[in-house]
Amino acid sequence: MTQINGPKIYTYLFGNPNLPINETMVNYWIVMAFILVLCIFLTSRMEKIPKGKQALAEKIVLMIDGLVQQNMGPDFSGYSPYIMTLMMSSVFGSLCSLVTLRSVTADLNTTLGWALMTFALITFYKIKDHGLGGYLKGFTEPIVVMVPMNLLSEIATPISMSFRHFGNITGGFVISSLLLSALSAFSGLLHLPIPLFQIGVPGVLSLYFDLFSGCIQAFIFSMLTMAYVGSAKD
Repeated sequence: MTQINGPKIYTYLFGNPNLPINETMVNYWIVMAFILVLCIFLTSRMEKIPKGKQALAEKIVLMIDGLVQQNMGPDFSGYSPYIMTLMMSSVFGSLCSLVTLRSVTADLNTTLGWALMTFALITFYKIKDHGLGGYLKGFTEPIVVMVPMNLLSEIATPISMSFRHFGNITGGFVISSLLLSALSAFSGLLHLPIPLFQIGVPGVLSLYFDLFSGCIQAFIFSMLTMAYVGSAKD
């Protein structure tokens, strides 16, 4: 029977049980190394007239620049590398399950960390534009009794962003695991020499839950980051 557990703990840093090194951390380092190698490959031997991999790299950069300017405004053009890094980390962090690694986005710590960075940027621009007094005063609008609701709304931003991404990726992982286990059990009941019912179905599920859903969630998370941070400056 398939078991659905959290990331495995490989060891403990300095032997401290409060500092575990788990599967998510290791896989994330693998994902970061892959992204680094990919970037080096795409930007090596650049020429004045782009072609091949250089043309692809420049097209991706221009696309991200366009998204940032459209959703955040020209004042935030310097955030293109951050948004690109966030999107690539999310995409490849989800797609690593295609090579049997556990998705790093199936760990709430990963998506919550990204969401907290977005929340920090939102708070920074609100305080920068309105001052600390203006930022705090905003919680009393339109009337003072709305302070609890405004505080809840503010706190809900990183929570909703992180749980949306984590929930979709983890949900796909759970559904795929349960269905795979059920198909294996069904093949066993029929005493088949091979788990015939497991052939094909997992591949179709992987196309949706890993490829399609992973890319969509990366795009949504990045778009929400741009929308929230961009609106904080208004």
